[in-house]
Amino acid sequence: MFTGLVEEMGQVLSIKNGEKSVQLKIKCEKVLKNAKIGDSIATNGTCLTAIEIGKDYFVADCMHETVKRTNLARLKTGNLVNLEKSISLSTPLGGHLVTGDVDCEGVIKSITQDGIAKIYEIEIEHRFMKYVVEKGRISLDGASLSIVGFKENSLQVSLIPHTQQMITLGRKKVGDHINVETDLIGKYIERMMTFKEDEKTSEKSRLDKNFLASHGFF
Repeated sequence: MFTGLVEEMGQVLSIKNGEKSVQLKIKCEKVLKNAKIGDSIATNGTCLTAIEIGKDYFVADCMHETVKRTNLARLKTGNLVNLEKSISLSTPLGGHLVTGDVDCEGVIKSITQDGIAKIYEIEIEHRFMKYVVEKGRISLDGASLSIVGFKENSLQVSLIPHTQQMITLGRKKVGDHINVETDLIGKYIERMMTFKEDEKTSEKSRLDKNFLASHGFF
């Protein structure tokens, strides 16, 4: 589990392509503190397992599911990536709960200057728009950001100058791909509301729209 607060930007040192897989070697510093083999490190918002750790780098394998769903397969040597080490129970939750399981790739449709900030419009698959709410949270390349607005197939986030400097999104341009993970809570609520139990072996669920409304979810 992660918070979506990017600790540093690492640099891709090498890429090894395998059979429906990719192995990445990434130069970094902060996420290696007290790190050990087997630890999880979010790389552009994708939870990867460190299989080798050096003084200033780690190596991770990306399986086929990761390659086909995320932008890690698009990386080139020298590219920058957002990095965050997995949290512990004592870690302050400054962003939101991020699993590191990317839903889909988004594409940057526009970048607009708005005073000191820049507004990025990201187009995503329509089926994931149901988890997008204004002022809700979303993880873009592993960075926890607030949604400032949305349209039928796109959402907007606003970045102040400091954030632009600290995460990869601030260096991207129109047409670039970005990893998207929508909010976890909405997925669980949807699953519980749509799951059909066998009435012969279980009692009817009390979880419905009226129950959620009475408990402040609507």
